[in-house]
Amino acid sequence: MTTQYGQSVILPRSDRSVITEWRRSVDWQIIAASVTLLALGLVLSLAAGPPAADRLGYDDLYYFVKRQSVFAGAAVIVLFGASLLNRTWARRGAAIIFCVSLVLLVAILIFGHEAKGAQRWIQIAGFTIQPSESVKPALIILSAWLLAQRQLYPGGPWAIVALVFFVVTLGLLLLQPDVGQSALLTAAFMVTFFISGMPWKWAAAFIGGGFALCLSLYSLLPHVRYRVNSFINPSDYDTYQIDKASEAISRGGLLGAGPGEGTVKSSLPDAHTDFIYSVLGEEFGYVAALALIALYVFICWRGLRGASQVRDPYPRAAAAGLFALFGLQAAINIAVNVSLIPPKGMTLPFISYGGSSMMGIALTLGLGLALIRRQTITGRRRYV
Repeated sequence: MTTQYGQSVILPRSDRSVITEWRRSVDWQIIAASVTLLALGLVLSLAAGPPAADRLGYDDLYYFVKRQSVFAGAAVIVLFGASLLNRTWARRGAAIIFCVSLVLLVAILIFGHEAKGAQRWIQIAGFTIQPSESVKPALIILSAWLLAQRQLYPGGPWAIVALVFFVVTLGLLLLQPDVGQSALLTAAFMVTFFISGMPWKWAAAFIGGGFALCLSLYSLLPHVRYRVNSFINPSDYDTYQIDKASEAISRGGLLGAGPGEGTVKSSLPDAHTDFIYSVLGEEFGYVAALALIALYVFICWRGLRGASQVRDPYPRAAAAGLFALFGLQAAINIAVNVSLIPPKGMTLPFISYGGSSMMGIALTLGLGLALIRRQTITGRRRYV
């Protein structure tokens, strides 16, 4: 803090205001890396947005760029706002968000907007909302809190309640169907579940159930079967998007073709959303692509490191699950772009275009930051 004459003002240690405590305790390195990602997302929206707008018939070529700017500004507010919460209010807020998101997930099945064979969005007051983005971090925090209650009240059915919440959420996602988000949520939930100290014998049940579910989805959902088969035998199927993404990354080489010089993006469907990483690879090259991966790794490392230093079981497990959720989403999107796994229809955190995705990721990181903040009073507590 500085005066109008440029002299520094040191805040007294007796200052216990919410903002002062937040400034002293929040992980500024994660915030800096997150804001950097948002800035990179705006730069890439300038590269991928105009061709996408032209291809989709918008009169304003900067339609997606302008909306992405609004989403990025809102994401900053959500990120900072959520990080201001203490651990009790983080859990209370997550409970409210979870209940509202579940209602919206049910509403989607009745009134939802269908696109590309899936019913994942609902239109409210002119805005399209995807509740799956907000239900994920909310479920992780709520589950971690429930599982932590086993140490305070050993006789309660806390693990069963957490599993019921997970199964209900998973079922609603699969009814849309949204297999990618379901897999991501399952992985993050398992991280939270086992860090909470659940016995390893549950791992066999999770793995067995997951394997059976995968076989069922492969048998029952034609689009899942098509994506898996086209990944295994690409020569027998239409793999246009993956081929174009690979072509873009290959064309970029080490340093890229140059800002705005990419050509593949004009013919690549979803270049501004699911395949924006390939746009980065073509225009800025392997060096920039690896630097972006390093940013994601840094955020996850800082977050998991911070979670490991928390003594209380609820915030420790919740924070680990949230940062795992963030990192896994980035890893899945990048893996699809470089043809390591079948397409999942998942955005690249803070980079891809999309309001619901941007808000969900900002909420995830903001709550994660709130949970790993250095507390004035340490030790195990009862969170109500």
